Amino acid sequence: MKRVAYYKGCSLEGLAAEYDRSTRLVCEAFGIELVEIPDWNCCGSTPAHSYDPLLSAALAGRNLAIAADQGCEMVMSPCPGCLKSLKGAQETCEDPKLRKPFVDLVGRDVDGMKTVSLLQLLYEEVGPEALQKAVRRPLTGHTLIPYYGCLLTRPAQKAKFDDPENPVSLDRLLEATGAAVPDFPYKTECCGATYGVTRNDFVGRLSGRILDMAERLGGEAIVVACPLCQQNLDMRQDQINKYRSSAFHLPVPYISQVLGLALGMSPKMLGLDKLCVSPDILLEDRTQDREAQGSAG
Repeated sequence: MKRVAYYKGCSLEGLAAEYDRSTRLVCEAFGIELVEIPDWNCCGSTPAHSYDPLLSAALAGRNLAIAADQGCEMVMSPCPGCLKSLKGAQETCEDPKLRKPFVDLVGRDVDGMKTVSLLQLLYEEVGPEALQKAVRRPLTGHTLIPYYGCLLTRPAQKAKFDDPENPVSLDRLLEATGAAVPDFPYKTECCGATYGVTRNDFVGRLSGRILDMAERLGGEAIVVACPLCQQNLDMRQDQINKYRSSAFHLPVPYISQVLGLALGMSPKMLGLDKLCVSPDILLEDRTQDREAQGSAG
């Protein structure tokens, strides 16, 4: 069993608890042991970096140091924002001018630690082929929209994973479930991020474009790998509808929830009941309908 240090971050403690639950279940199904970093602390997110970049790096770096002390060589965070902070800490540690003050604050260096997203972990350590063989509840007949968001594969020099402008890793994993996955032109467009709090009109415009294109392509759900993207597209969907005078009703599950569903796990276990827009459409078994269409053709 592969051991991976697990940094879940603050979002998965609260509003995105279903992301944490489904992530653990899917990783366990593929023999990946997630070792939660003991006594982990907030990565600092954007506010800490705005106040003091070195302090911000040290906040994230402390988590990497604890993971290294646990004997783990890889740290996985499902949240792209947290992952960005962890990678930033590594960059600070490698900077000749900042290395000493960083190590003084953290207590050790964090060189050589690999930091990855959940998507990267599943794509590189499991892969579409193994996933396809493990599918117990095919999503054949369903159309899923892959949405990476603006941070998951960017900037390229930090992410070092997939194409920053036209990533395909999420597409390939979703295709392995049997679902149809159209080429989504807005897959890396911003959803509005934290402007959902201060400028609802920004989210109405940006997330509205994403929902609109997903609907135009016949999408039944938008699959995400970021808690903030999920909240803007799902929790704020009613606000977006009011802003645009639209009637979007698209569920926005996490990648771990969709893969767990395809593996035969129960919707309740995966926390699908926590979504604001019901994902019940994904529970419809359309395998026989597709087979019937194929026979008729």
